[in-house]
Amino acid sequence: MKIICVGRNYVDHAKELGNEVPTEPVIFMKPKNAILQPHTPFYYPEFTNELHYECELVLRICKNGKYIQERHASNYYNAITLGIDFTARDIQDECKKKGLPWEKAKAFDNSAAVGKFIETTPDFKNKNLGFTFHKNGEEVQKGNSRDMIFGFDFLIAHISNYFSLNIGDLVFTGTPAGVGECMVGDELEAFLEGDSLLKMEIK
Repeated sequence: MKIICVGRNYVDHAKELGNEVPTEPVIFMKPKNAILQPHTPFYYPEFTNELHYECELVLRICKNGKYIQERHASNYYNAITLGIDFTARDIQDECKKKGLPWEKAKAFDNSAAVGKFIETTPDFKNKNLGFTFHKNGEEVQKGNSRDMIFGFDFLIAHISNYFSLNIGDLVFTGTPAGVGECMVGDELEAFLEGDSLLKMEIK
């Protein structure tokens, strides 16, 4: 399986980081070792001094596909959850300044935490999905799928032009505004439509 991530998919988030609003999806990937396994503690990486959280909606691919048409894209995912795209922001900024790839900042081991998956019915897929992210009990991010620049089906179709999608792949669909730093001891929790799907502590 692979993890396909979408950057800058909310206007406010692109602006808060000083990035241009994209005219097509910004795609990067994480290896399978990036997945934080269930019941495995997350330890603050030794190589960064500025670890950021980015909460986002995550789709689970249920069907192999390539060159998928947007009108058929909803047939290729069957579950959704919330995930955290952990980012070593200091390393990312350094790589960007040098014009270098920034996998070290985004794709390190355990950098992708995912919550409990919810199966997606046809009605569910057409809903505007609201989610919130809390740090130490305080809401720090709030998003809704209706505010994404590129919606689920468009993303699936676009990604499949470049990469074959396989059963079990995950698509992180981008984070809204409000990303910020997390520290050892912080408790993080993500809610989809008011239901807690992901809860963890930074060790």
